[in-house]
Amino acid sequence: MNYTLFVGDLHLSADRPDILNAFHQFLNQDTTHCDALYILGDLFEVWVGDDITEPFALALAERLKQFSSHTPIYFIHGNRDFLLGKEYAKRSGMTLLPEVHCIDLYGEPSVLLHGDSLCTLDKAYQRFRRFRNMPWAKFIYNHLPKSKRIAIADKLRSKSKQSNQLKSYSIMDVEQSAVERLMAETGAKRMIHGHTHRPDIHQLANNGQRIVVGDWYEQGSVLKISPEQVSLQSLPFGDTDA
Repeated sequence: MNYTLFVGDLHLSADRPDILNAFHQFLNQDTTHCDALYILGDLFEVWVGDDITEPFALALAERLKQFSSHTPIYFIHGNRDFLLGKEYAKRSGMTLLPEVHCIDLYGEPSVLLHGDSLCTLDKAYQRFRRFRNMPWAKFIYNHLPKSKRIAIADKLRSKSKQSNQLKSYSIMDVEQSAVERLMAETGAKRMIHGHTHRPDIHQLANNGQRIVVGDWYEQGSVLKISPEQVSLQSLPFGDTDA
């Protein structure tokens, strides 16, 4: 039976070889009946530009390229890797998608996104997000010296970590009215996202669904959808076949 895979929030870095190894194992699986792999953002812990690609990311690009030779890979930017560009995507065989993307998933109208745009109660982050997405801001950042870009990224990560420790559970989760609004705007019956690191399948009104993919901090996590089944799986490191 054919199926589609979704992952997100891997936060890959050279500091976590266990996650890297788990994802490489995941990419080694038999995908004879897999229609596509969607990566819903935060594939990397941080991304400061396609021209500052670490060795582990270059090796991963080669493996993703091999995977894409038999199974399409689609990528939606996350809040950590929103600067991942066309150069790395091409090297990896990934197709870049807009931050909100609608598909017909085996007859079910579905909307895909990273999920940070739904956390509307976090006013400070949403202000930063709007600034970050401005074309002129991206242009200026991408033309800064490499050392300056790395320093800015390190500062933002540190500030984000400190800020998140002070925020409540509800502020860092998606806001229900934002979910309902996007579902209505897109006409979707199913929403799939990551970002919150709270994997679950939520049943919504009118037979709708909101599915949250899990992070890869302590185990692999994958959403597998076929025409007949929706399966949100936790995959212990060392056993990452979906």
